[in-house]
Formats: sequence, C-alpha cells, structure tokens
Amino acid sequence: MGGGEQKYVQEAFDTNWVAPLGPNVDNFEKSITQFVGGNMHVAALSSGTAAIHLALELLGVTRGDEVICQSFTFSASANPIMYLGATPVFVDSERDTWNISPELLETAIKDRMAHGKKPKAIVAVHLYGMPYKVDEIRKITEKYDIPVVEDSAEALGSAFKDKKCGTFGEIGIFSFNGNKIITTSGGGALVSRKEEVKKRAVFLATQARDDAPHYQHSNVGYNYRMSNILAGIGRGQMEVLQERVGQRRFNYDFYKKHLGHLSQLEFLEEPEGYYCNRWLTCVLTPSFEIREKIRLALLEVDIESRPLWKPMHMQPVFNEFPHYSDGTSEDLFNRGLCLPSGSNLSQNDLERIVELILTKI
Repeated sequence: MGGGEQKYVQEAFDTNWVAPLGPNVDNFEKSITQFVGGNMHVAALSSGTAAIHLALELLGVTRGDEVICQSFTFSASANPIMYLGATPVFVDSERDTWNISPELLETAIKDRMAHGKKPKAIVAVHLYGMPYKVDEIRKITEKYDIPVVEDSAEALGSAFKDKKCGTFGEIGIFSFNGNKIITTSGGGALVSRKEEVKKRAVFLATQARDDAPHYQHSNVGYNYRMSNILAGIGRGQMEVLQERVGQRRFNYDFYKKHLGHLSQLEFLEEPEGYYCNRWLTCVLTPSFEIREKIRLALLEVDIESRPLWKPMHMQPVFNEFPHYSDGTSEDLFNRGLCLPSGSNLSQNDLERIVELILTKI
C-alpha cells in the first residue's frame, strides 16, 4: 500500500457507499482513463478474468465459436473462452518478446479458415509486462478482420511507441489482483475506445437489469462490478503506480547489472520502442537442471522464485484443443525462472538473492 488508500476507503464508510457503485468507482475509472490516455472508456470490474469474459461476450463469442489464445500465459487468459462454450485455439510465442508469434498466428488463422472456422476473436497477452508485437499483430488482424482482446493484466504502465498498453486491441483488460503491479486486493478493468462498449459491459456486469421499476431481465447478466471500497484502494494505488513501475524496473536493472555478465543467464531485453513495466524479472538458464538448481537453492532459505508460465497447450485441461506450436514456449517454460520482483524488496534483499545465485551457477 502507498499510504493514500485509507482515506478513500474511509470516505466509502463515512458516506455509506459500500455497494458496487459510488464515487470511488467513478473516480478510479477516471484515473485509469487519464493514465492510459487515448480517449478510452473504462469499466471497473471484480477481476481481470471477468473483464476477459465480458470482452469476449461483447465481441459476440458464443458456443461453437473458435477463439485464438496465446499459449504462453496464465490460465485466466483462456478460461473465459470455455465459459462461453467456445473452443480455444492456442498459438505459440516468438523469442523477442515471448508473446504470440505473428507467423504462427497467421498460420493458425489460415488453417482454421480452411477448416471452415474463422476465429471469432484473438486473446493476445503482454506477458510479464512486455508488450507483444503490436504492429505485426495489428496488420494480421486487420487483414483477416478479427478483433483482439488485449490482455494487459500484467502490463499496466507498459507502453509501445509511447502509447500505453491496454489501448491497442478492440477491447483491453487490466488486472488488480494481489500480485499485480498495483492492487485492489481483487479487481480488474475493461477498456474500450467506444463508450457504448463500456456501458454495455457495466450493464452485463450488474446482472443485466432492464430499465424498469421492477426487476426485469432480458439478458443473462453477471455480478462483476467492482465495489466502492475496493475502488477506493485502487484510487490510492493509482497515485503510486509510477513509483511501483520504477521499483520493478530498478529490480530488473539491479539483477541485470550483477548477473548479466553470466553466460548461463539470459535476460529478456526491451526491443526498440518497447517500454516494459518489468512486473516480473525473468531469466533463461541453459537447461531445466540449472533452472531447478537455482530455484531450489533459493527455496532452501525461504526465497520464492517460480518457473515461467506452463503453456496452455501443455495443460491437462487444454491439451486436447488445437494448437500451433514450434516449441518456443515449451523451451521457455523448461529453462525460465521468475526471480523475486516485489515492489518492497530492499537493497539487502536484492543483494542476498544475487549472492545466492552467484554461488550456485
């Protein structure tokens, strides 16, 4: 917490605004809108997963449709496809950003169309805060007229060519889960250039109640709106977002400075025009064995690190669905490690982590 959150939460209690609407919700949405720019419209929701679910529904995804999804990601990117009865089609990553491969994406689109199934949407992810190849992906999606749900759950504060992540797709989403760069403990947001999309999202997120004096429903709705209390936390967190991004980038720079000389560790660099919030600092090792040696050495002294995301096409729940892979994400998973990256790490913490790694590699 940054210190300013409590006053907004107290306002909610003092004014008795504790429901999933109120001044904090409105002002939290405004603060996100001001941050991302581009005349975007924001709906504060209960989670990033809820935002993806609503985004897909707003794009018309329904039972029997196919939705392309980046394979190298967290399961929340793919689960909402299943909620709607659609079929996920997983596409592997490229090496420069670890995000969805433009070449494999076009291959997948052509092949699904050859099978009589034009994908209804694409879920593209800015993994670990690193923007995906925006220009290349946009060119392909415009060519085939397929909308993108831009999963920016990990990328608040990241940018491509000075434009904030969350503003590139047909609909963007953010997450404010407890592990994200800022948090409302649980929460998310849906972002669109179209005000009517935001209004429709809010309508569906508040049980799709029709405009009537009684309770009347012509659509299936959801209980997905953010509470005024959590939005108060979000308002305080937005005030320290740039500071949080600065701390995460400091962590990355510290690790790179003290470990970058090692031939056995490879850091994910920012390509030209990319600005990564460095939500997590990730490294690649030469082998699974070396990755595990480092991870277990840290774990022995209660320092948590984790392997990179296990690709969705390798997950038991998804492994029977179509996938287009060249082995990139599987290799990243086998060799990659997320180092401790919290915004509250001290200099002593970082030095201790570096020293442990240097003794084991």
